Amino acid sequence: MIVQACLNGRHGCNWHPRVPTTPDAIVADAAESVRAGANELHIHVRAADGAETLRPDVVDETISGLRKACPGTLIGISTGVWIERDDARRRDYLRRLSVLPDYASVNVNEDDSAGLIALLVERGIGVELGIWVAEDARRAIEHDLVRPCFRVLLEIMHQDGAAALAELDAIERVLADSPQKSVLLHGDKAQVWPLVDAAFARGYSTRVGLEDGRHLPDGTLATSNAALVKAAIARRMRLG
Repeated sequence: MIVQACLNGRHGCNWHPRVPTTPDAIVADAAESVRAGANELHIHVRAADGAETLRPDVVDETISGLRKACPGTLIGISTGVWIERDDARRRDYLRRLSVLPDYASVNVNEDDSAGLIALLVERGIGVELGIWVAEDARRAIEHDLVRPCFRVLLEIMHQDGAAALAELDAIERVLADSPQKSVLLHGDKAQVWPLVDAAFARGYSTRVGLEDGRHLPDGTLATSNAALVKAAIARRMRLG
């Protein structure tokens, strides 16, 4: 069971002053998170102006910097449709990468998910398949999207605890007969820590970081991504 650090997501410094929003800041923050115990990194690549991007030159620069700062650490990037807002441009940019991430996250609920997965597999980039709700799981099975992926990413967005666990249970039921893959489970904001606990209890990996939430388990504001990683690892040790 690993702890992945999700450093930034779509957030800016108005969410938390330590959200890394430039290539240099991402590299520095990643190194700090790995020193804190993060096993992997999930990055939303940012240009110098802080905007999310999949431009090949920026992705290449960022991945190169991360490789030097965090040798041996698996690095994943988001491919969310909102980043480039154009499926053809997104595919073109990913096709032109020179420095490849280890994997990329693909959301099942996006129209071009099947084509994007095929492109990533062709390029030798692993695919982390993002499933938010049970309907996503059904779509993944219907279109055979689980098989080519190395991991299933269960992203539960409900803010009510009972609803979050009910959604998780529904997704698991749908995926029960699909090809078995490793699972990474995480929650969002109010449900970050309950779903960290659920992940460890069910033998899944998880992730924490300022993409998902900015508070420690006791409700205080975290000082950094590294502080969130340390808290997750302490929780794993206590529950393990």
